[in-house]
Amino acid sequence: MDSQIHMFIERANNELLLANRIKEMTEEQTIRELMRIPLGTTFYSSVISHSYYSVFYAAKAMLLKKGIKTSSPDVHKKTFESFKKEFVDTGVLDMKLLEIYKKLVIRADALLEIFKDEKWKRGNFTYNTIPQANKEPAEDSIKKAKIFVTNIIKVIEK
Repeated sequence: MDSQIHMFIERANNELLLANRIKEMTEEQTIRELMRIPLGTTFYSSVISHSYYSVFYAAKAMLLKKGIKTSSPDVHKKTFESFKKEFVDTGVLDMKLLEIYKKLVIRADALLEIFKDEKWKRGNFTYNTIPQANKEPAEDSIKKAKIFVTNIIKVIEK
């Protein structure tokens, strides 16, 4: 595997791991006490943000596997649009997932929906909502990011 693809996969996994640990840091009393986190302080918007970045880097790895690089300006928009065009609209990702599972467990449009939702949540919950209100979206973000990253890695490694 290309070293840059490997780097993006590693980064996706690191972001997902960090999202999980930040959630634990917000919710587990012993960790909160150890880190002297004031009562009422939460980090759910960071959970959402890091979950999104895990999806983003997995998508970049998948694109790079096909020789497609995205860069600034508008790297997030370009990555989303390229991922949609190259893997979802063409049906390529559905076929690759089908080869892996021998039955279609998750469709490419479902992965694209995860990417789109997490991109929206990153902007909305990071900048426009109080942190305490973000618990459910944060839990959803981690769950969806895990689905996205896991499936993309399986496709890349096949």
